[in-house]
Amino acid sequence: MIRGFTLIELLLAVLVMALLSAIAMPAYESFVERARVAQAVADIGLIDMQLERYSANNFRFPDDLNELGGNLPRDPWGGEYQYLRIEGNAETGLRGRLRKDRNLVPINSDYDLYSAGADGDTRPPLSASPSRDDVVRAADGGFVGVAEEF
Repeated sequence: MIRGFTLIELLLAVLVMALLSAIAMPAYESFVERARVAQAVADIGLIDMQLERYSANNFRFPDDLNELGGNLPRDPWGGEYQYLRIEGNAETGLRGRLRKDRNLVPINSDYDLYSAGADGDTRPPLSASPSRDDVVRAADGGFVGVAEEF
């Protein structure tokens, strides 16, 4: 006699698979996001070293990242890394574009370097909602990580 699965058994199997998927997907997405942040931190570290090398050779920081030459990486979310030279920059309106901590104090004195993060949106104060997922270089290179953690 040939026995098959009943409809109830098949539905239970599908239900178990759906539950396992519902549990596994958020964990997987969280892992992927942490990997992207780690890649952005590594990229910012690499660009930071290139900027320091440029400064040592030219006695100033570049006006923009294109002066570094070569192929600069894009951030893991497909955007470009943002750079703003602070040291020696007499541009009017510069103060309003500086990245700031929760006390509205600039987070760097030499240059700002950051990724706008997963949402691709950013604001100068790190406490602003669009900026919390940004990956930033702060404390003149003493911190590189998610803005929410600074």
